[in-house]
Amino acid sequence: MPNESNRGDKVAVLIAREIAVLIQQDLRDPRLGLITISDVKVSRDLSFADVYFTVLPLEKSEEAEQVLGGAAGFLRKELSRKISLRITPKLRFHYDETIDRGARLSQAIDKAMASDVRNECSG
Repeated sequence: MPNESNRGDKVAVLIAREIAVLIQQDLRDPRLGLITISDVKVSRDLSFADVYFTVLPLEKSEEAEQVLGGAAGFLRKELSRKISLRITPKLRFHYDETIDRGARLSQAIDKAMASDVRNECSG
């Protein structure tokens, strides 16, 4: 059933776009910081949408997750007005740690390579 997956992907892209606009324009919460929607994954039956985000400054990630979780009902209601789906998915927000992990991994690699260069030069 490739169409179901394709439809889910299309719905996810649509939700990501609309949620980003809603957060930027309608959520005026100073605790949020700069939010970027990095991914949306919808369940097969489209009843849930897991919304992954990043935030600057990074220290606001936990607080932003709480604020977005608290605003999920409002965002879902606004989303239902903007996109026409039989059922608007319930929104669940998650801080996307992949960028942080990637940066830490990159730093670890750089550090290891610098150490190797120092060892080669001294030995």
